[in-house]
Amino acid sequence: MSINELQDEVIAEFSDFDDWMDRYQLLIDLGNEQAPLDEQYKTDENLIEGCQSRVWLQADEKDGKLFFQAESDAVIVKGIIALLIKVLSGHTPDEILNADLYFIDRIGLKEHLSPTRSNGLLSMVKQMRMYALAFKAKSV
Repeated sequence: MSINELQDEVIAEFSDFDDWMDRYQLLIDLGNEQAPLDEQYKTDENLIEGCQSRVWLQADEKDGKLFFQAESDAVIVKGIIALLIKVLSGHTPDEILNADLYFIDRIGLKEHLSPTRSNGLLSMVKQMRMYALAFKAKSV
């Protein structure tokens, strides 16, 4: 599936709920469904700067595609990173770098997050793109 198809899937999933408490619950459920990150990846190098809570992000390249794993000590944040992984994991560095992540605005995520969580969301996206850039540079 393309990144845009995955984003449309997320938008459809969130559009089932009008109430933001239900949407928060969906985020929490997504975070809880995510496999825990192996302890070996919970390092300072994998810690995302700019997040209020602690978020570790691990990226691995396989057959020219990036696969992300992450964990956070905050349930909502864990759900947010799970969404980003759902949309971006399994794609090439170029696809990740060129993706317009319109789902964030369409599901109203940014406007329903506190300013610090919103900054954290931007930091997570930025870090995923930095990994994509690094893997792209390595493969040239």
